[in-house]
This record gives sequence, C-alpha cells and structure tokens, in this order.
Amino acid sequence: MRTWARIAALSFGGPAGQIAVMHRILVEEKRWLGERRFLHALNYCMLLPGPEAQQLAIYIGWLMNRTAGGLMAGALFVFPGFLAIMGLSILYALFGDVGPVSALFFGLKAAVLVVVLQAVIRVGQRSLRNPVMVGLAAAAFVGIYAFNVPFPLIILTAALVGYVGSRAGLSAFQNGGGRAGRAGADVPDAETLLGEATPDHARPNLRWALTVSGVVLALWAAPVLALGFGLGWDNVFTQIAVFFSKMAVVTFGGAYAVLAYVAQEAVRTYHWLKPGEMLDGLGMAETTPGPLIIVTQFVGFMGAFRGAHGLSPLLAGVLGGVLTTWVTFTPCFLWIFLGAPFVEALRGAKALNAALAAITAAVVGVILNLAIWFALHVVFRQVQDAHYGPVTLGVPVLASVNLPSLLLSLAAAVAAFRFKVGVIPLLLACSAVGVLYYFVTGATPGGR
Repeated sequence: MRTWARIAALSFGGPAGQIAVMHRILVEEKRWLGERRFLHALNYCMLLPGPEAQQLAIYIGWLMNRTAGGLMAGALFVFPGFLAIMGLSILYALFGDVGPVSALFFGLKAAVLVVVLQAVIRVGQRSLRNPVMVGLAAAAFVGIYAFNVPFPLIILTAALVGYVGSRAGLSAFQNGGGRAGRAGADVPDAETLLGEATPDHARPNLRWALTVSGVVLALWAAPVLALGFGLGWDNVFTQIAVFFSKMAVVTFGGAYAVLAYVAQEAVRTYHWLKPGEMLDGLGMAETTPGPLIIVTQFVGFMGAFRGAHGLSPLLAGVLGGVLTTWVTFTPCFLWIFLGAPFVEALRGAKALNAALAAITAAVVGVILNLAIWFALHVVFRQVQDAHYGPVTLGVPVLASVNLPSLLLSLAAAVAAFRFKVGVIPLLLACSAVGVLYYFVTGATPGGR
C-alpha cells in the first residue's frame, strides 16, 4: 500500500510519465518484477480501452497480490487526482468568474493548447510509419472535423482496416503493433521477487474470471440502471452515467483521442460546458496526479451543477463528479480481471497488433482535430458553425481575435518546442502570466 500510494502521488505528466514512474519504482528500485514481464503487461494494457497507466497498475497489483492487490493499486492510482479535481471543480464552479481565478484559467488554456500540439507530434512520430498510416490519420481527421463522424465509428473502422490489411499480408500492416523496447536497465525476471514462474492465481481460470468480472460488471451497471429506471433516462445524472459508461468502452488511444469527442458532446449536445471550459478542465487534469482522463470528472461535475433539479447545485456537482469517476474507472478493473489470466494468448496475435497500430494512426487525426478545436476557442472569442452540404466547419469570427491569448499561446509554443520547457513549469508559468496580467491591467484577458 505504501508503494502504490507513493506511485499515485508521483503520477504526473500523462501516461508516459506515469508508466515511467511505475517502471522506476517497481522494476528498477523494488525489483518486484522484471523488464520482460512489465512490458508484456504494458502491451496488453495498450490493447484495452481506458487509461493504460491505471490498468497497468491494476494488472501488476493483481499479479503480485491477487484481486485485493489489483483493487488497491487501481483505486490508489486514481484517488489523489479524484480529490484534487473535486476541489478544483468546486473552486471553479463557485469562483470561476472572479477576476484572479478567471485569469489563472486563461493562462492554463494557452499552455494546454501547446501540450495537445505536443501530443499530436509525439503520437504521430511513433505511429505514422508509412504512407498508409498517414492516410488513416488524414481520413480520421477529415471524418471527425468536417463530417462529425462519431469517434467510436472511427476507431472501429480503423481497427477493421488494420485487421483485414494484416490478414491480407499487406506490408504496411506487418509488425504494426510492435513497440520498441525501452532504453535503460534490463532487469531479468529471474532476479525479481515475482520470478519467472506464473503464480497459481494468474493461471487461466474461467470460473474465477467470470465470477469476479460479473461482480465488477454489476457494480458498474447498477448505478446506471438505477438512475435510468428511478429518475428517467432524460435526467442529467442518467445522461452522465450513460455517456461516460459509453466512453469507458471506446477510449482507445489515450485521453487526448477521446477528449475531442467528449468536449464536442458536452458542449453541443448536452450543454454541460461552454467551449472554453473544457480547456480549463484539461488544465486541472494536467496539473494534478493520476490519469489524464479524470478530466471527465470535471465535465460530470459541471453538468450536474448546472442541470440537476431538486438539489443544491454544489451537492449535485459533487454527486455528478463521483458518478462520472465511478463509471469511467470501474470498467478498468473488469478488463484486467477478465482478460489478464488469458493475456498469453495475445502475445503472437499479429492481426490484433495491426488493428492496434491502425487505431493509433487514426488517433493522430482525432487529436489533431482536438488541437484545432481548442485553438479556435482559445484564440477567438466567437466561433460559428458553417454548413456546406454534408460538411460542417467551425469558422472563427476574425474580429473576435483575443490578442493576449494569441500572444501567450505563441510564447508557450516557443518555450515548449524551442527551449523544451516541461509540462508542469509551462502550466505554472502561463497561469502566473494570466494572473499578473489581471493585476497589472485590471482586466480579465479573455474570459470563458
């Protein structure tokens, strides 16, 4: 418990940073398990929907200490971020329109825009290995940006293309899902606490897998069904439970890939948020420990804060945030407890790896859409939808350009790309600039 609490407290910097922290502590420092076993678990978690870093924590916790270990590791990994986001959401809902607080979030938006651009480049460099993968990324971008193709459909189509391409023997999809091994110390499995042998509890046991998965599935579905039949399917709490349960099933490719879809649905369909507020929530998630996808807690909080009836807005927001966190992260335990004992069967599945590679390529286009969507709402105060037949494009009102935001975004881009400033210093510096601008000029540089 001490080790997993320490990992949770240090889990900043998105999935890459969180996985690096786990590797350093569990493999290099504690030597609980070796390099090959760690990477094998990671590769399996990469195949799953949801936050791969949290699922890796559940997997290793289960491998070391059975079901109780998986539950403890997974819950602790989310808990610090849950508390931090809940506190920040309350602050935002109550005081977000107060000058200094609004100015702080203005600065966060500029930094978050640059962080998302970095994600486009990082994922693109890793996954766009040939012209076919570039084409998949381009098709995904055009589909979601111009035609509003649903994100789940893009993911399923990309997976199908990769699977069929691999089975057809096309060279573009061969070894597509393979990942280069990490640099650093190679700790042999034989020299670790777990050793090379498979523990008895980790061997395939269909009865155990179905039993524990049934329990987790019931815990996931019970609040959704209770809300739907008790309050009605149009109630805001039911909408939150159903929407984020659906997100838990289709969040392939990491948080950045699904955030564009979440943001667009939360703003356009459900009206839980205003356009700029999704950036504020992402800024909160970037500066707190835990999975980045915990930004959904902020979305659920604000949706219930504004849309619930019969409760105080603050109580409704807290309940909405708790509900969102529950339906977002509970499925992670289901995927691990059900599939981990059978993970060895996936090791040589070339077609499955090709499908994963195609999904990752499509995710690049989806993240690019997210970056453009954020950029338009950061740099311009007004963005209008323009319709050209089946095509719908977000067109900024040029006269509404937010000059302070544009200049701060450019400065943040220079700091990140030219001088390699890290994520946390960049977020803190941009927030400080926003607050300083407010106290010097007496004006909020942009608002929400």
